[in-house]
Amino acid sequence: MSALTFTLKIESRQRIDCSPLTPDNLVEKSIADIAALTLYSGNQKLRVDAVFTISGDDASNIVINNSSAKLDYIGRDLKTGRITVHGDAGSYLGFSMRKGNIVVHGNVDAFAASGLSSGLIHIHGNVGDFLGAAIPGDRKGMKGGMVIVTGNAGDRVGDQMRRGVIFIEGNAGSYCASRMLAGTIGVLGSVAEYVGYGMRRGTILLTKTPVLHSTLQDCGSHTLPFLSLMFKSFNGLPTQFAKLNTSRVQRYAGDIANDGKGEILVLK
Repeated sequence: MSALTFTLKIESRQRIDCSPLTPDNLVEKSIADIAALTLYSGNQKLRVDAVFTISGDDASNIVINNSSAKLDYIGRDLKTGRITVHGDAGSYLGFSMRKGNIVVHGNVDAFAASGLSSGLIHIHGNVGDFLGAAIPGDRKGMKGGMVIVTGNAGDRVGDQMRRGVIFIEGNAGSYCASRMLAGTIGVLGSVAEYVGYGMRRGTILLTKTPVLHSTLQDCGSHTLPFLSLMFKSFNGLPTQFAKLNTSRVQRYAGDIANDGKGEILVLK
């Protein structure tokens, strides 16, 4: 069996909702049935075969070739299987994803991993604003699982994040971990202003000292033995975070204006 492959064959001016193209939804369908499914693009309804050339037969392993930033909701509500994207992806990648794997060989737009509760999303490129964040009207963002970004991330990473792990190997924008409820966010590059703004709990791992706002409190330099256990759990992951091995950190607590139980650990 070969991977069920969708090769984008049009240049759409409108964004296209790719929610139906998941292993859960396609596993028992024939190629003809898949071709006749409806994708929404603005106020238009498009057949799948009007947007993609379809090949392969293994619906548990989906590949999207020639992808573009116009393709939204890739992997929405994913519960099983694997989706590999060659090219860029639009907004809401892995929205409310419950299990499985998504790998993107390109850049991703806003609200990636919003509502993620389990599984792995690996982005080999940059990602836009609100990675792992709550959508407007929701009080919780990412609820579990893991996201690995090999490039940079935009603003508001992990806004209202409830649980899970986000690794960013590049830089992160402003308000990283804003209103964070719990979980772990690691950034190997630099972070912009207002990191940890309004966070209640959770851990931020950094390698560079950020510019801190006034309601984050410097707790001094510490050796934290639990970090060796944490870093050991990273072994085998496809990320540079698997190489971390220090237990010496500069610790900052906060946001003390909002319960103050979160922490920023700057690795030494």
